[in-house]
Amino acid sequence: MRHLLILSYFILFFTAAMAYAAESSKKQGAFKGGKLVEMPAWFKSSFLDIREDIAEATESGKRVMIYFHQNGCPYCAKLVNDNFKDKETVDYLAKYFDSIDVNMWGDREVIGLDGKDYNEKSYSASLKVWFTPTILFFDEKGKVALRINGYYPKEKLLIALRYVAEKKETELSFSDYYKQFSNTKKAGKLISESYFVKPAYNLQKLKQQKKPLAVLFEQANCKDCEKLHNITLKDKDTVEILKQFNIVQLDRWADTPIIDLDGKKTTAKKLADKLEIAFAPSAVLYDKGVEVIRIEAFLKSFHVQSVFDYVLTGGYKKETSFQRYIEHRADEIRKQGKDVDIWK
Repeated sequence: MRHLLILSYFILFFTAAMAYAAESSKKQGAFKGGKLVEMPAWFKSSFLDIREDIAEATESGKRVMIYFHQNGCPYCAKLVNDNFKDKETVDYLAKYFDSIDVNMWGDREVIGLDGKDYNEKSYSASLKVWFTPTILFFDEKGKVALRINGYYPKEKLLIALRYVAEKKETELSFSDYYKQFSNTKKAGKLISESYFVKPAYNLQKLKQQKKPLAVLFEQANCKDCEKLHNITLKDKDTVEILKQFNIVQLDRWADTPIIDLDGKKTTAKKLADKLEIAFAPSAVLYDKGVEVIRIEAFLKSFHVQSVFDYVLTGGYKKETSFQRYIEHRADEIRKQGKDVDIWK
């Protein structure tokens, strides 16, 4: 009997050891898509006293552009390689702006407009830099004339540069300025998905449901919208996450009657104007009727999934830094033996 008991313990131990060995030997998924890039030489060599930078720019008739980036960011690499090497863009920046770079995880000392001492990391956090690239344009008094959260293609970035250089922020919002250059009157239908809420004209009613709410603003004949639907919104991992949301699709420029989250009658266009939606497609994500985060620039599948997952899992309640959340999420996926491609 004693020998049987010992044998039983041995079998249990051996089984557990084999299971542990199998788990330990599981290959970790690869991390793909990260891209390194050198800062352009024409960026200002700044001591990062932002007050002095604005004063110097004002004296020379320019404004300050601060570009927040991080190592390995493929969107930053695209901005540098596509936009910041384009002659028209570079010439315009040189004429009207002093361009300064800040690494959102860096340790260089920064003196903010409030006169307080920061490092790059804490300065970025103080300005709630969630995405890279993020670009802030400052006026002569140190106020933010325009903020771009994410990557803008060259044509759209040039519109943003003209808006700030011409000091249009004193006359109209960027969304109103941008619509002058957008195909807002072109005929065409939006591309829909089977898991979108239909009809979806009462946002107040939807916010009362258990599912979080995402309001997706698009427009007809929009190339970036087509990429979103034909690639990202067809990805099975994306669909799995998005099906757990109430997703409302609105034409950013349409007079479609809707009821907003406060129960007031309005239109899709007026709501977009109120939210200052300039880029199509954009998405505003809510949890229990409170805005959590937005997508308002070009993003690929992994980051779209991460934005929605950030809200769905309640991750924003525990981790205020979206970039840190992305890192943790990527690590967890890789532990399961799956590859993470942030540029897919």
